[in-house]
Amino acid sequence: MDELQIVITTVDTEEAAARLSFGAVDGGLAASGQVTGPVATTYRHLGEVLSGTEWQVTFRTAADRVDALRAHLIAAHPYDSPEVIALPIASAPPAYLAWITRATRPSPGQDAPRTRSTTAPADAIEP
Repeated sequence: MDELQIVITTVDTEEAAARLSFGAVDGGLAASGQVTGPVATTYRHLGEVLSGTEWQVTFRTAADRVDALRAHLIAAHPYDSPEVIALPIASAPPAYLAWITRATRPSPGQDAPRTRSTTAPADAIEP
C-alpha cells in the first residue's frame, strides 16, 4: 500500500478551518479533515513574540495527494505563510488505511467526489 500521510495546518477562525476541511475532502484531496480548537498558540512574528487563538485542521490523505492538498491549502489559506506539515502514518488498522486510499480516489469514470453537507459552511459549497 502507498504511504499515507497526516497533513496539519492552523488558521485563525473556526469558519476558515471548516472551509479548508470541507474543500479538501470535497475535492478528493483528503479522506477526512478534523477541526480541533480553539487552541492557544505562541509564535514569533516580525521580531515579536505573540499569543493568539487558532484552530488546527488535521487531514488524512495518500502520499500522492499531498502536493495537491498542500497547493489547495496554501491557495485557500488566510495566512501569507501558512503551516502545512505532512507526516507519514506509521501504523494503523489495514481497513482504515484502505479507506484513506479509496476516499482519495475518484470512482471509475468520475472526477473527484463532490458532496453537499448540511453542516458545511454555506460559502464552502460550490453550486
